[in-house]
Amino acid sequence: MNSNRFCVIMCGGVGSRFWPFSKAAKPKQFIDFFGTGRSLLQMAVDRMQGIVPQENIILITNENYFSIIKEQLPLIKDSQILLEPVRRNTAPCIAWAARHVKAINPQAQMMVAPSDHLIINEEKFRQSVVNAFDFIQNRDALVTMGIKPTRPETGYGYIQVGEQVEGNFSTVKTFTEKPDEDLARVFLRSGEFFWNSGMFFWNADSILKALDTWAPEVNAVFEQGQQFFGTHQETSYINANFEACPSISIDFAVMEKAPNVFVETVDFGWNDLGTWRSLYDHSPKNKDGNVTQNCKALMFNSHNNIVALQGDKLIVASGLEGYIVADVDDALLIVPLEEEQKIKQYVNDVKSKFGDKFL
Repeated sequence: MNSNRFCVIMCGGVGSRFWPFSKAAKPKQFIDFFGTGRSLLQMAVDRMQGIVPQENIILITNENYFSIIKEQLPLIKDSQILLEPVRRNTAPCIAWAARHVKAINPQAQMMVAPSDHLIINEEKFRQSVVNAFDFIQNRDALVTMGIKPTRPETGYGYIQVGEQVEGNFSTVKTFTEKPDEDLARVFLRSGEFFWNSGMFFWNADSILKALDTWAPEVNAVFEQGQQFFGTHQETSYINANFEACPSISIDFAVMEKAPNVFVETVDFGWNDLGTWRSLYDHSPKNKDGNVTQNCKALMFNSHNNIVALQGDKLIVASGLEGYIVADVDDALLIVPLEEEQKIKQYVNDVKSKFGDKFL
């Protein structure tokens, strides 16, 4: 393995679209959705074994999740964990991580990945990761992975590919935020658009230079480097000035502006496990198209539903067609699958009416 290669896994989000299973105290990245004994975060770390050295896996998360990470990943040292005192989206997260890995290794090459992806073909994924690392090795390049779309998905951003550079790598024409269904169908038919995976590759120097050019207000917070870094649990890092960063994504801050952006087009069975629909799509179903997540259920005259209950509880239902039924602790969600994109707003409404009690 190349000791210059690092993987930064972002694992500090709340995952509100998976409410009520995903709550602030234990978001979706720490949950075993498939009954495999491994959470989404654990699977994300497992996938990097043999690609980057174990000590070069860096986790960046909210400071409230330190103990969960230590419990789920006992081989990760405290010094491999960066703790955000507040959530500020991906650009500040990446800016801090880039400075951190460069301080460890001035020749650092970085992969940045979310912790909540589902990868079906891990061998193809691993080869695509190696190819991306090889591509950036001697280039001042910012690379994102574009996933070959399989449906007119309205919940993902899209990347339009430009001129082919080599292999599966091309320049980027445009980034498009989540489109409506009609536009998503146009994208799918054109063959030029790929889902934006949120996985990135670059040399630490390249992304820091790009941030300094295109998002100086983010970079300025970290200019004085490690002197801002205090300690948590003796050896992990926390940044007291992090709250001063604007909340902005790396796509808005850099990728949509920089001229040296490339996309690696890939197809390894990827899904951003961000919604109940995505979990439904990738779970085994009975003859009626129903999914039951580790629970007891009797479903009569019911089709194409996903039911997830916590604890030793039985659900008996009749006449449900295409619903999400999720019951955890003190919260019960019953929503049509077609309204899953509204769950985040419903969670905001819960917060407005009841505060944080149910979140």
